[in-house]
Amino acid sequence: MAEALPKVVVIGGGIAGLAAAAHLGGAAGGPARAAVTLLEAGERVGGKLLTGEVGGVQVDLGAESVLARRPEAVELAREVGLADFLEPPSTAKAAVWTRGALHPLPGGQLMGVPGDLAALAASGVLTPEGLARAAAEPATAHGVGEDVAIGAYVAERLGQEVVDRLVEPLLGGVYAGRAEEISLRAAVPQLLAIAQGGGSLVAGVHALLDRPQAGGPVFQGLRGGIGTLPTAVAAACERAGVELRLRTPVSALRRTATGWQVVTADGVIEADAVLLAVPAPAAAALLAAEAPAAAAELAGVEYAGMALVTLAFRRAELPGPPPGSGFLVPPVDGRSIKAATFSSQKWGWLERSAPEAFVLRTSLGRYRDEAALDLDDAELVERSLTDLRAAVGLTARPYASAVTRWRAGLPQYPVGHQDRVARIRAAARRLGGLALAGAAYDGVGIPACVASARRAADELTTPQSGVPGMEGTMRA
Repeated sequence: MAEALPKVVVIGGGIAGLAAAAHLGGAAGGPARAAVTLLEAGERVGGKLLTGEVGGVQVDLGAESVLARRPEAVELAREVGLADFLEPPSTAKAAVWTRGALHPLPGGQLMGVPGDLAALAASGVLTPEGLARAAAEPATAHGVGEDVAIGAYVAERLGQEVVDRLVEPLLGGVYAGRAEEISLRAAVPQLLAIAQGGGSLVAGVHALLDRPQAGGPVFQGLRGGIGTLPTAVAAACERAGVELRLRTPVSALRRTATGWQVVTADGVIEADAVLLAVPAPAAAALLAAEAPAAAAELAGVEYAGMALVTLAFRRAELPGPPPGSGFLVPPVDGRSIKAATFSSQKWGWLERSAPEAFVLRTSLGRYRDEAALDLDDAELVERSLTDLRAAVGLTARPYASAVTRWRAGLPQYPVGHQDRVARIRAAARRLGGLALAGAAYDGVGIPACVASARRAADELTTPQSGVPGMEGTMRA
């Protein structure tokens, strides 16, 4: 008779929790390593991955693409049957709207840090003074220590204008954060070795980008929207025997001599191990009794909120589609929106599904600048239209709109973030049978969340995990 699998409760039904459940439960390739129950407090799975209908068109109301050069999310999509739905952007020609004009996003840069001064000059993003300062990078530089704020480091090397008009809007699109506070080590680790070695930052970025890159598209979407990924993962989990429970908030965790008790309104669930895949504040509350040191660290993780405004126009009422895939807006320019994506232009599947409509979306709000989230929907639509009129001359009125507010949606990664994460994980390991995953730890992108989930799941399969019988389920 086969030995019973260890029981793992995954708390949180966002993409990290789903990926962890799939990894442990045998839904993402390979045999099941645990009997998995996933608990989600809300009405649906997916977290910040969500599709919805705007003007009769299905669109993403959260993240809309994954970084394909990092393979974890694309691998997960293929494992759950979405290989044929993967589709790269039709165009990736983005712009920067600054100083009253659209300028092409310069090539040869990494998260706004230039490695090609000629391409930077050709883009027109910087003023002549800003270009001169970037070109006057000191010939020698001291190396940084273990970490440094991206904004401070790049400003020292290349000038504040590079930070304000390139680094800031690009980082803002990923973290909704502020460059002067975001950790170089946590957010753009590729640059850390350059920073620690001193020397030319421009030359270092150029050499980094000159290395051979993996083939294929940089980004991938899914026909029907990235928001279809969590539902597909959930379906694969259920087919594999994972138990999914919605509308099941967890109120407490208790460590026992043999495992964990997970307390819900429906009763207490006995588990050999727990995998926490919830935002840091929720994890802090659940660990306050059993791991107060970890809870205190988790409570210190700050979040930024943002609003997405999705607008649907009748294509016949437009003089022509706006150019490219969209544009970024440096906060220093004082506009309401921080970015615009021309979704129907960017995604071929969307244009094919609704050829008579033109869908675009704007984003508003960032860390410590979230007043826009408290405005009513009509005001956010009007502010978006005002900026779109100024940027691309759009004068048509949308026939439908939707506003999606993601309050506390993106964790912030200040200097020292990775040290905080290491302390949290060390405290979890001391308890035994506990692992954590999600955007608060190793990256906010979908591939990073999937990788975080796999890491957490694998931690529970080691002989040191403290989970009886789990080591016998490890893969070769």
